[in-house]
Parts: sequence; structure tokens; C-alpha cells
Amino acid sequence: MEETTQQDLVFLELRQKLQSGILFVGSDAVRDDADVKIESKKDCILSIQTPDRTYQINLTPGVSLVETSCQRSPGNSEHGSHFRLRLKVEQTSEGPCSVIGQLQVNVKYSFLCQSCGSMLLQDRAFGRVLPLPNGNWNALVDEWCCHPDPFANRKLLPRDGDCLLGDTFLLLARDGSCERTLVREENSLQKASAEKRSSKSVMVSCRSCSAVLGEEVSSEVLKFYITEILAKPREDGECDITRLSLVSEPNSERQRFLEQTLSSRLVELSSAQSIFRFSIQTPDGRAVILLWLLNTDALVASFPVAAAKGDSFISADDVHPGDHQSCQAVQAVKVLYILCSDSKLKDVVDVWEKDISVHPLPFPQSTCEELQKLLMSSTSRLPAFLRCMNSYQVAYMRM
Repeated sequence: MEETTQQDLVFLELRQKLQSGILFVGSDAVRDDADVKIESKKDCILSIQTPDRTYQINLTPGVSLVETSCQRSPGNSEHGSHFRLRLKVEQTSEGPCSVIGQLQVNVKYSFLCQSCGSMLLQDRAFGRVLPLPNGNWNALVDEWCCHPDPFANRKLLPRDGDCLLGDTFLLLARDGSCERTLVREENSLQKASAEKRSSKSVMVSCRSCSAVLGEEVSSEVLKFYITEILAKPREDGECDITRLSLVSEPNSERQRFLEQTLSSRLVELSSAQSIFRFSIQTPDGRAVILLWLLNTDALVASFPVAAAKGDSFISADDVHPGDHQSCQAVQAVKVLYILCSDSKLKDVVDVWEKDISVHPLPFPQSTCEELQKLLMSSTSRLPAFLRCMNSYQVAYMRM
């Protein structure tokens, strides 16, 4: 894939736990380090002054710059100036939970298609919300049992009123409304493979927009991937679908949703199970991306080259044309990744695929492709000296 995204003009990464950070200012904004003045203002605002304009970054509450701590880094790139900062962190911000971390018993939820906002399942309440064993549990059965695998060829399926939580999906019992909102379609890739006819899957799509939502596990059970649905509690009154419509820039909203969903899930898994290496896979187990979760405490902010021209790029609310540009620092995770399609890294991919500590995360094939584009876009916007680490590429995903 070709990279079409321009490198950011100004890039800031802050590490809350280490109370430090780095700042890059591109050569399009300054010619010399002396042209850059960095200071902390009231209300957690970081000000970056250049000869042509001032860039202001709104930090999260409780985070501020230690005055006179800014130091130029030696050996900075000819493409810009590189500084190191020290922070004062009084309060560490927490990222949002994924849908898997939000579902509760005895609460009515409406499930909607993330792509078009159509209602899929309405007013579903669960008597039990239970986690499934993690993705590698069957590989460890021999270590647990002194007799033949008692779980062989047996599936864990929900009963009526149950919601079973996988790493990237929900298992729900089918009800009568599914016939009106969902469409069944045999997986065309597996349909053509004679070796997989015994295990071919039936895909489940949204009737309104044809987006693939998950799979039919059995005639009574459906699997929905968390990247394809929205789960909204009813609380008081009906679920307000109008708030969920993607009226402006649907592609941008889809990317942000994917970014937040995956980053939140990575943080949850790393915190609960001390897992940091993941394999993004298609439902049939084909690895697409190998992902290494590096940092979970980052705050990032950036200004694209368009900001120097007074153009609005980050979002209509974040950037204001004129001599002063401002944006909000957001919490993000820093990841290293490898694309499995890269033949030059086949040896690294082979090692990962044989390592039982690498955690599989299955998603629909179209979503795997979207995640690949999202990561590559993040990498291409970084300053050149931050894009790679050994054989891995670097990316940030907002929470």
C-alpha cells in the first residue's frame, strides 16, 4: 500500500508514568532550535511559539510542563528540531472501557450496526454476562489434565438470557427479531476450499447496509464482533438512535471507533492477563498483523502541515485558523507492529506464530484490512526518526 499521508508538522508524545516527553517541530515551521520557545501556561496549556505562529496544546487535567525542563536532543534530524521535556503529573488519566468491559447483568441494551446505525437487537437484558476462556486455552489443556481432553469438539454456547464474552466478540442467543435485521451468507472464501468444507462458517450481515457483523455459530447462537456493533444501555426511556447516526465524515468516525475499540481492548487484556503481544487474525486463523503493545500511558498531540497554512485538518473543533493553532492532547497506546504480508519479515512472523504467548485476536477480514490501513496512516504521520524500531513499525492509537 502506498503512503499518502503527510508527516505531522508538530508532534508531541508525553509519558505520564515516566513524567517525560518528546516534542518534534518540523523544518517547515522553524529553521533553527533557537526559533522555538516552549512554555507552560495556566489551565494545563502547553505553548509552542515559532516565528510565524503559536501552537497551543491542551493537556489533560493534572498534567503540566516543568518550567525550564525543555532540552534540545543531540543529533536531531535535518528535517526539524527535537526536544525532551519533563512533566509534572498530579493525576493520571484513564481510558474508556471497551463494550466487553461495559456490559452488565439486568441492564437493557440495544445493539446497533456501527456502520449505519440500524437497530439489530432491541431491549436485550442478560441474567448472566460471563467471560469465555482466552484464545489459547485449548493449547494448554494437556498441561491441566492427566487424561484425554474433556473439552474436545465441544463448544461453549450461551443459553437464553446469557451473554458470553470473547476477546473480540460477543456470543448471544438468537431471537425472533434477527430475521428482520440480519442476513445469513455462507463465507465465500471457505466455500471454495475443499479442505475447510467441514468447518465452513455462515457470515451474518446487517440487512440495511450489508456490513459483515459476525458469524452464525449454530442455529441458535450468533457471534458479533465488537468492532462492528454498538451496545447502548436503555437507561431511562428508549435508546436515542439519532445520537448515533454518522452524519459527517463517516470514514473518519469509523476509523476513530476502530482505534478506540482496539486500543481499549489491548489495555484491558494487558492489565488483566499481562498479555502484550497479539496476532490480529481473520476468523479462519490467518494472521494479518503482529502487534506489540509498548506503552499504555501516552498522551499525544499533533499538527499537520495544513495547520501552518491556517487550514482546518485535525477536526472542526480542534483547529482554529489564524496565528494561533490549538488542539487537545489525547490518551493513546503506543504499539509496534509487523504486517504479515511483508515477505522480508517472514522469519519474524514464523517465530511469532509458533509462540504460545502471542494472543490471537480475530476480526472480520475487512476489519483486519481497515486496521492495517489505520496503523500505516499513523506511522506515516510520525517524524521519520520515530517511525521504526528495529524490524517493527511504530504507531499510536487513540483511546
